[in-house]
Amino acid sequence: MASETVRLRPETHDKLKALSEKSGEPMTTVLDRAVEALRRQTFLEELALDFAALKSDPKGWAAEQKERGEWDATIADNQKDD
Repeated sequence: MASETVRLRPETHDKLKALSEKSGEPMTTVLDRAVEALRRQTFLEELALDFAALKSDPKGWAAEQKERGEWDATIADNQKDD
């Protein structure tokens, strides 16, 4: 596995070490999980901003709603009734 050096403030290193000890996982794993959690959070925040912008555009939002309706109509394709 390739590795890189990352400088951490001593307080951050202490927190990382404590999380590692508490979870029983290596610090690299804890750091990987933290970065992935931040990546996902950032993605969702940006997505929310994009949807807010779309909702503020009546034509764009109407087009989005129309497309969702079209997709909803395909959900039951090839499905048998229970």
